[in-house]
Amino acid sequence: MQNPLFPDPDAPPPAPARGVQPAEHGPALRTLAQALPPRLRLGSSSWSYPGWAGIVWAREYAESTLARQGLSAYAQHPLLRTVGIDLGFYRPLTEAEYARYAAQVPADFRFVVKAPALVTDALVRGEDGQGRQPNPLFLDPAAAVQAFVQPALAGLGERTGPLVFQLSPLPFAQLQRLPHVLERLRALLQALPDVRSATPDGVIAVEVRNPEWLSPEVAPALAAVLRDSGATYCLGLHAKMPRLAEQLSLLRALWPGPLVCRWNLNPLHGAYGYEDAQREYAPYDRIHDVDEDTRALLVRTLRGVTGAGQNAFVTISNKAEGCAPLSAQALAEALAGAPTRG
Repeated sequence: MQNPLFPDPDAPPPAPARGVQPAEHGPALRTLAQALPPRLRLGSSSWSYPGWAGIVWAREYAESTLARQGLSAYAQHPLLRTVGIDLGFYRPLTEAEYARYAAQVPADFRFVVKAPALVTDALVRGEDGQGRQPNPLFLDPAAAVQAFVQPALAGLGERTGPLVFQLSPLPFAQLQRLPHVLERLRALLQALPDVRSATPDGVIAVEVRNPEWLSPEVAPALAAVLRDSGATYCLGLHAKMPRLAEQLSLLRALWPGPLVCRWNLNPLHGAYGYEDAQREYAPYDRIHDVDEDTRALLVRTLRGVTGAGQNAFVTISNKAEGCAPLSAQALAEALAGAPTRG
């Protein structure tokens, strides 16, 4: 019998491990993860980025391979306990598709899921993103339940986190009738299943992409609609929106409650700078532009929210600073360090 300590030199090499392999994470990163509040979940807005080799993946893989097989390896990163599912924004996902995602992650992992544009965009858009015609299913309660909330809850189960209704930029005519849009939003939210009761950490969240929603005339009414419906506001850190400090007042109006934040785009690129950030930051393997103000205020806010026993979910885009996992690590290091002054 061959001694296992002295393998047969003529034997064929072992087959490589199948699937995407995670990067090796040292004890320092695991210690950092253990120092974070258990109710905090940091993550990225997606996971199919070859440039994360050595950060999240053991080596570089094709983007298509990561999209299909990378989630399990992503979920083995000590700091990444949530992730966004944005694919469903472009087409509704089935219960089976959600279930396949859920099967790839640990039991304490939570997903932040965007509702389909089918119900969150006032316009039907062409491939170029331009609005073609009014969307008859905009804020339609039955479509929201059937195409989004029911399959997400059934497929993700206890791994359901925030279900985010991101209201796309409204056309001018709708912006002039925000009280009417608010009443339609109220009808939709009140028709949804009780996500908080159905799951340990699920919550309905509403994100907006027009600053008019946060005006002194509209924000109190939006807060009332969310509060009355058991929903929360999603902090959308995007250059089209006011900075984090100006959005927090709406979250305070809903206190106590969870924090949901999607850190999408560095403001230095301007309201329409998504493509610029994409071009400058790819392949997303390092931090390019530190957003110190956002980091510092997020840290203070997350300490307060989790310290009061509330959940906090933060998903980060590569377009925020250049590399979402490294931005998450920077937040974690700040949270685990001495309290921020000011």
